[in-house]
Amino acid sequence: MTDSLDQIATPAPGRWVKGMLSPNPNGRPVGVLDKRSRVTKALMEDAPAIARVVIEKALEGDMQAAGLVLARVAPAIKQQAEKVEFDLSPDRPLGEQAQQILQAVAAGQVDPETGRTLITCIESVAGIQAIENLESRIIMLEAKQI
Repeated sequence: MTDSLDQIATPAPGRWVKGMLSPNPNGRPVGVLDKRSRVTKALMEDAPAIARVVIEKALEGDMQAAGLVLARVAPAIKQQAEKVEFDLSPDRPLGEQAQQILQAVAAGQVDPETGRTLITCIESVAGIQAIENLESRIIMLEAKQI
């Protein structure tokens, strides 16, 4: 088995590691911009003028321009969950817990979106439990074969 330091010091053939001399000494000189960098630089030089045109169009009533400006000035508000309180028995089976959440939604204690989120969480826990159950069963079966 090779030492981990050997792997760092000698990269696989054809691989370049940061800090090594370039395998192509005639490659691009330091400081020369690639096409993407040149385009970005050109756009950044014109950005204030472009922004001014879009703002003027928005002020003239152009709804598409107004949408662009507003998207930058006031981004969409993300939904935030409110704290809810209702009876949920964590020691009960997951199906019964989901039923309790549905009852809380029906009673108006929990909004439907929060209820959906909570039930999704229960589904995730159920999936984790199923994997744990399968894993323990496989371990028991393998132990019996030995």
